[in-house]
Amino acid sequence: MGNEMFEKGLKMRKAVLGAEFVEKSLAAADDFNMPLQELVTEYCWGAVWSRDTLPLKTRSMLNLAMISTLNRPHELKMHVKGALRNGVSKDEIREVLLQVAIYAGVPAAVDSFRIAREGIDEFEAE
Repeated sequence: MGNEMFEKGLKMRKAVLGAEFVEKSLAAADDFNMPLQELVTEYCWGAVWSRDTLPLKTRSMLNLAMISTLNRPHELKMHVKGALRNGVSKDEIREVLLQVAIYAGVPAAVDSFRIAREGIDEFEAE
């Protein structure tokens, strides 16, 4: 850890997901999974999320659609909260998930709506 791309990614990751969440993830990492934390921080958040071609709001909406389609509930809830931090409205989240229903299937959307509701409620309670 400690390289420039990692530091850039860490800043972005904390901005989108919340510093407390990211610090907790890093603190819980051990010898086995720390390399994954480093990879995600450096490449996902530093090399891609930090690019300025797409606004963070657009990146969040894309993530919600892809993660819903992949049926990754933990990641979806986390990224719903991040999307809200990035200015995505609840109405826009709903529209993304309706799009998922059409292109990825109703079961994926049903689960995603439920998980998104949990994420929205948790975000609003913070």
